[in-house]
Amino acid sequence: MAAAAGVSIATVSRVLRTPDAVRETTRGKVLAVVADLGYVPSGNARALAGRRTGVLGLLFPGHDAIDADPDPGSAGPVVGGVTVRDDRGAPVAGGGPGSPFYFDEVLRGAEIEAWRQGFALLVAAGRGPSVEVLLNDVAGRVDGLAVVARTVPAELLTRVNRRVPVVVLADTVHRDEFDHVGVDNAEGMRVLAGHVLQTLGVRDVVYVAGPSDSPDEHERFEGFRAALAAAGLPRRAVPVLRGDFSRGRAAELMAELLAERVPRAVVCANDQTALGVLDATRARGLSVPGDVLVTGFDGIEATRFSDPPLTTVAQPMVQLGRAAVRSVVDRLSGPQTPPRSVRLPVEVLLRESCPPAR
Repeated sequence: MAAAAGVSIATVSRVLRTPDAVRETTRGKVLAVVADLGYVPSGNARALAGRRTGVLGLLFPGHDAIDADPDPGSAGPVVGGVTVRDDRGAPVAGGGPGSPFYFDEVLRGAEIEAWRQGFALLVAAGRGPSVEVLLNDVAGRVDGLAVVARTVPAELLTRVNRRVPVVVLADTVHRDEFDHVGVDNAEGMRVLAGHVLQTLGVRDVVYVAGPSDSPDEHERFEGFRAALAAAGLPRRAVPVLRGDFSRGRAAELMAELLAERVPRAVVCANDQTALGVLDATRARGLSVPGDVLVTGFDGIEATRFSDPPLTTVAQPMVQLGRAAVRSVVDRLSGPQTPPRSVRLPVEVLLRESCPPAR
């Protein structure tokens, strides 16, 4: 094929793997020959030649509940149909640790950067007893791997890291053998909570936390505690409700609280939690921000369209995915360099649910 295009084999490889690195005229000539011949590169041959697969892995937390879904079966004809049901008042699905609102954006960034770096991206999701099997399977197919924190036990990652480089995504800073990529959770929450406590002068505050084993939750709560200290409030003065980052659980917790009293402000550990709080306050007939101020964290797109639009800390989710892939590629290029941690900045977005001071 290289001969038909009048270029070297290396140039063909660059066109197929990193097209932006090749001049447009040359790229067009090669792609025309590719289309004419119906050529598809062989991943097996490329792996044998370069001892690389050309694939990076991204491991997300999954959902065990998929195993409980009814199997539609494979025998017999496919029969269509339509059902109608009253879905009013049904619980809101999704929004837990595997919520697509967050991970879809991270995945999009990882896909963009993998393409720019000349790699394909293999995405896997798993949790529970099968995660070791899944991890070993993925690690055997890729050149490097990005893993969302707490998806896989540390001892398994250590074992895999001897075979392929591992980057841990959305984690706290550790002094260990892995590269880490995350955002400035603590400072983002400190500034946001400071706006509530000091700029707006609120003292009657409730914090709705995420799961206790979440690195993001740990850092965000540390930022919240720092804001409390700066405002002269003891930690014990602020009730903490333990959620799980999901909208449904947050709505339940908030409904229980509102049955007893109405706090002036609710600071939430993530956006899905804050949306659940908005659901509960609306069901109670309360006004946000008139009766209750509400804040979130993450900056998912849904917060722009909530009622009211949600004040939040926006983390660069797409850039997080891109940074994770760059870290894997950098580790492939420099396997002996010391582990490093990348922290991306965040942005506090003041909206109607907790507006700026007047």
